[in-house]
Amino acid sequence: MRPLRILKTLLVLGLLAFAGMLFYGWARNHPEDLPWTPLDLSQPVGAFTGRKLAGLGDDAEQCRTLLDRAGIEFTALPPRRTDAQCGYGDAVRLTGGALEIEYRPAGLGTSCPVAAALALWEWHVVQPAALDHFGQTVATIDHLGSYSCRRLYGRDKGRWSEHATADAIDIAGFSLEDGTRISVLRDWDDGGPKSAFLDDVRDGACDLFATVLSPDYNAAHRDHLHLDQAARGEMGWRACS
Repeated sequence: MRPLRILKTLLVLGLLAFAGMLFYGWARNHPEDLPWTPLDLSQPVGAFTGRKLAGLGDDAEQCRTLLDRAGIEFTALPPRRTDAQCGYGDAVRLTGGALEIEYRPAGLGTSCPVAAALALWEWHVVQPAALDHFGQTVATIDHLGSYSCRRLYGRDKGRWSEHATADAIDIAGFSLEDGTRISVLRDWDDGGPKSAFLDDVRDGACDLFATVLSPDYNAAHRDHLHLDQAARGEMGWRACS
């Protein structure tokens, strides 16, 4: 019986070693899917990309370094502090480089983690969805702003909005290369390619932002997609709707 037991042990160890070699090979080719590998904006979107992006809120210098390495041109904005609840210290203004889409109104400033997520959203979600549904790319994105010192929904009490620290942006619509306009307010439920495109960019944003809210969430978001980069798991709340 002893030789048989030894043989079984060697067989199990061999299988474990083989599985380890397979995992090692897979991990080398898919670092974006591992929680302990550093974020690289040149890599595809992986299982832990969203968490790594949200984690950049603790390291503004590292976030700006990642933008620079990815060829994204930006201007670091001076710190702003309105009061104890409002302000930012890591905001940037995207100015071009590896990015193709312009934001309107011009001069958009957001926290660096939001800017990094927007870059990946453009490359891996927005432009592929536009090519799929319309055969052309997006030229501009219409937004309703990022920084705003206010509580959720403008209430007098309750939680402060992620807009209060520039950790959120509201997207109102898109314009294609040929000038075709896609509006969240007008086209969300039209049942055509514009509606399908909006569904795709909303769903893709959920892999990159901590919270994504659309007209499906409530009436307050009937005219925009709210994308924010709050620390994931804060107060146990996260939404993708």
